[in-house]
Amino acid sequence: MSKKAKPAFDAFVVDGDGDDAFWSKIGAAWAHEDGKGYNVQLNAFPVSGRIVLRTPKVREAAPEGKAREPKK
Repeated sequence: MSKKAKPAFDAFVVDGDGDDAFWSKIGAAWAHEDGKGYNVQLNAFPVSGRIVLRTPKVREAAPEGKAREPKK
């Protein structure tokens, strides 16, 4: 994993469902050079054990204190 490489995925913990869900970015994943796996770096680990990986996208600004799901 190169320090300059952009991650293949952003890692999130999601509390709630639908439009009221609270998304918190907790890390990222980078593809292995051989394409057969990923290195995952997490800054936190959710108590629920559920981690959502999403391809990185430009996100709109979120209201203070609330993260939003990346635009689809």
